[in-house]
Amino acid sequence: MIPVVDPSTEEVLGEVPEAGPAGVDAAVARARAAFGPWAATPLQQRLAALEALATALEGRAATIGHTLAREMGMPVAQATAVQAALPVGVLRATVAAARRFPFETTEDGALVLREPAGVVAAITPWNFPLHQIAAKLGPALAVGCTVVLKPSELAPLCVGELVAAARDAGLPDGVLEVVHGTGPVTGRALVEHQDVDVVSFTGSLAAGREIGAAAGRAIRRACLELGGKSPLVVLPDADVEAAVRHAVTRCCFNSGQACNAPTRLLLPAERAADATALAGEVARGLRVGPALQDGVDVGPVISAAARDRLRGVLRDTEATLVAGGPDDPPDLPDRGFWVAPTVLADVRPGMRVHDEELFGPILSVTTYTDEEDAVRLANATPYGLSAELYGADPDAIDRVARRLRAGQVKVGGVSARATLGAPFGGYGLSGLGRELGTFGLEEFTEVKAVLGV
Repeated sequence: MIPVVDPSTEEVLGEVPEAGPAGVDAAVARARAAFGPWAATPLQQRLAALEALATALEGRAATIGHTLAREMGMPVAQATAVQAALPVGVLRATVAAARRFPFETTEDGALVLREPAGVVAAITPWNFPLHQIAAKLGPALAVGCTVVLKPSELAPLCVGELVAAARDAGLPDGVLEVVHGTGPVTGRALVEHQDVDVVSFTGSLAAGREIGAAAGRAIRRACLELGGKSPLVVLPDADVEAAVRHAVTRCCFNSGQACNAPTRLLLPAERAADATALAGEVARGLRVGPALQDGVDVGPVISAAARDRLRGVLRDTEATLVAGGPDDPPDLPDRGFWVAPTVLADVRPGMRVHDEELFGPILSVTTYTDEEDAVRLANATPYGLSAELYGADPDAIDRVARRLRAGQVKVGGVSARATLGAPFGGYGLSGLGRELGTFGLEEFTEVKAVLGV
């Protein structure tokens, strides 16, 4: 059994079993048996089931928010408003995308069919648990695949609400199977199972490399979303105050544990001093505390290991500390995995805080001299998941956005949550494939050309 720990209190909330190879074998067998009937179910019936699943999840929002606040440490108001709402929105956006998806087209006289690929292994992270599940489960079920889900062992309890909602929605047996466990044991068994057709994974680069290699050996498709080190570029004519406030709050949202968080703030040199001071002021104004406490902006990080790693990075950095740092935030309980919202200045490529995805509430500030330098620095990363832009001149925004090497470019503080049908995924080490919308549906289909008809 694997214990589940509350990051705010270090108390054990519950436990889940390690399924292991035997549990994976049984779950994949049930999903394989259900695949044929589910794939043959008319599209509109499959989509009606997804609509019903979204509605059932919506009715559980308060319970989901409270559960997630306790098992992953996000402040409960944010967890209810974001973590509970996102999967509902994703499922409904997926239904809308599936209704316009080109399941049958013609190409040079051939009938082209997009058919369900088969059994999907979905391995999901702890930082946005149900959102990442919905981003895989929704499109896979919509096109006619069945799914074996392995959620993160760090935040698995919310999946009980998903299973109950699936039962209420009338999903047939075997269409959604859940196996709990660790990556090296249950995750590996699932990825390497001979009856899995597609692997969809969100998580660390290290795990993604192993999964991609295993999928390559099996000649099996893998969709990998592996993280980022996202820049927020403030152009010289931008509203700098708005940009800086957005950068700090978004970087520290969910305690900085978001793959698309803007963790690198790029400022024009002539405006950097005042903007950096403001960033420090905003960071110091964020209230850190237990997830169930009223008025908290930033909760704990997910584990003691994450806390200790982040504090170690801050102790060793060459950058200039503006706010926060490696010490305990003030006025907090003795127990809990706390990291202070931190702003670092004088950050440059080659520093660990610039190059690595830290996954904590740490904002790095870098200055640039001109537009060319801004683009160079924004792209000075092997990742390419997301980037953000602030500016006033539409031509400059368009020009810079086209040159940024990122799967999404968000302008003026727009949230990815506002466009749940837009493709999500990245360049370089940020992974392979795309999620959400019609692009997400493509990941779970095979293409068949019928000639001579």
